[in-house]
Amino acid sequence: MDKLKQNLAPGPATLPAAPCPPACPDIEPPTVTDRMLHAALGRMTSGISPAALALAWTDWTLHLALSPGKWARLSEKALRKAGRFGDYAARAATADAQPCIAPLSQDRRFSGEAWQQWPFNVIHQGFLLNQQWWHNVTTGIGGVSPHHEQVVSFVARQLLDIVSPVNFVATNPDVLQATVEQGGMNFVHGAAHLADDWWRMLTERPPAGAENFVPGRQVAVTPGRVVLRNRLMELIQYAPTTPDVHAEPVLIVPAWIMKYYILDLSPRNSLVKYLVDRGHTVFMVSWHNPGEADRDLGMDDYLRLGVLAALDAVSAIVPDQPIHAAGYCLGGTLLAIAAAYLARRRDERLHSLTLLAAQTDFTEAGELSLFIDDSELDYLEDIMWHQGYLQTRQMAGAFQLLRSNDLVWSRIVNDYLLGQRQPLTDLMAWNADATRMPYRMHSEYLRRLFLKNDLFEGRYRVDDRPVVLADIRAPMFVVATEADHVAPWKSVYKINLVAGADVTFVLTSGGHNAGIVSEPGHRGRRFRMARRTNGDPYLAPDDWVAATPTRDGSWWHAWADWLAAASNGRTAPPALGAPDQGYAPLDAAPGRYVLER
Repeated sequence: MDKLKQNLAPGPATLPAAPCPPACPDIEPPTVTDRMLHAALGRMTSGISPAALALAWTDWTLHLALSPGKWARLSEKALRKAGRFGDYAARAATADAQPCIAPLSQDRRFSGEAWQQWPFNVIHQGFLLNQQWWHNVTTGIGGVSPHHEQVVSFVARQLLDIVSPVNFVATNPDVLQATVEQGGMNFVHGAAHLADDWWRMLTERPPAGAENFVPGRQVAVTPGRVVLRNRLMELIQYAPTTPDVHAEPVLIVPAWIMKYYILDLSPRNSLVKYLVDRGHTVFMVSWHNPGEADRDLGMDDYLRLGVLAALDAVSAIVPDQPIHAAGYCLGGTLLAIAAAYLARRRDERLHSLTLLAAQTDFTEAGELSLFIDDSELDYLEDIMWHQGYLQTRQMAGAFQLLRSNDLVWSRIVNDYLLGQRQPLTDLMAWNADATRMPYRMHSEYLRRLFLKNDLFEGRYRVDDRPVVLADIRAPMFVVATEADHVAPWKSVYKINLVAGADVTFVLTSGGHNAGIVSEPGHRGRRFRMARRTNGDPYLAPDDWVAATPTRDGSWWHAWADWLAAASNGRTAPPALGAPDQGYAPLDAAPGRYVLER
């Protein structure tokens, strides 16, 4: 009980006197005036630094202006494309007209049959040619920094997506057909959807249909009890469903950027339920949704009050047994830090380490790195300094921009022009149930990991000593997803460069979320899996893909078999909690923190 009271004791409500984040001690502290200005601007720019954009644009324009050869090449390409387009337009009304340009593999905007008919085939082919030319304009210019080139190319793509023919009534055949068939009622329905969405945004309410996916009612319903609650997290222990269980418990650490129940959605696609039904004793960390009073929480707090506190609880409830630990996304990165820290201390509680779409190297972090540089982080830190946290809207906006065709424009067309409201799924409802990021932690995470790559390069320090991934000796099961825009699979694969233990690497179909929520029976799922023992020669990512055959089905089965093979046998299920050790059962799952908004 004393331990529980200590964990629940509130921490300081304000930062230490030094106004500069601890991740940048050598930088002269900014003035309050500058920070207030940046925070005010941030509300108008959705957290995007105008200085960062201006630096990228200036770098690009100056180098382009000093590249007459590039101008000549662009002019030549423009003339060639104009010729191809003119030839196609002359034949477009005939049945045998072949497209003069194919969209990118992930671009499904023009795949419908109506887009292949005249004049819409001419319209979309002209747009694709124009889009390709602007890609040539913004890339391949000598002297431009790779980061600035990516930013400029990304912004150009966003601007082009705004004027895509899909987004306008007169140039979208599907909208025109719906208008004729419904006598314009699609616009009436669309206006009603727009008004409802606007009202929900102003009142900060969840999207329509979210009331059908409330944690503890329709989702996150696997039975269990909270066995530990501190300032930062709740630890849930799930009730067994089998007469005996594997001796080693499983601790899951989700990302604190999201609610944990993505891994315990509906009973049909709950990873937690799947593991429990396979005879595993499962524990889950449920993170507190921080507010202004939590601005001082840092990465060390997430390590100690989160992963290490959870490990202590699991060891007390299931004594004398090593632990299978699994981490998802940022939770996997934090778990890797914890595993390296424990390895340095010769603490052998971890029986295995599973990383799900989790990066340990951030040099190839995908398009999310577009929003990460010194200018942007300085701006973001001033916004968080004023608020005490990063708002959910600011974070969600960045992720939506990465897939604007799928997450922004297609929804606008479907909801407001076609007047069709796509039914909300459990995964979509979860995605809208976001969490905030404390000022100190988010600054440390972005600077130390994303910007400086301290963990992978051996500079990340705990207790003023570096933690090194190569010290980890527990076998690893690492899952990456093919279409991940948050943790690109080749970035996740880099764990093979530093691992000092056996690594079973899995590459599964799907994206960052849908690829992990890949329950057995999910149509179209496939994966590759291969084991690399410590000392085996390293294979480059593309070589690994070429050498590893594809398997149909869900990777869940493969992971469950891997866990079972590492088990020391089965035993009677442990009790829920350990009151005599200070871990008395509290609220029923899903607990309190998952309901915080």
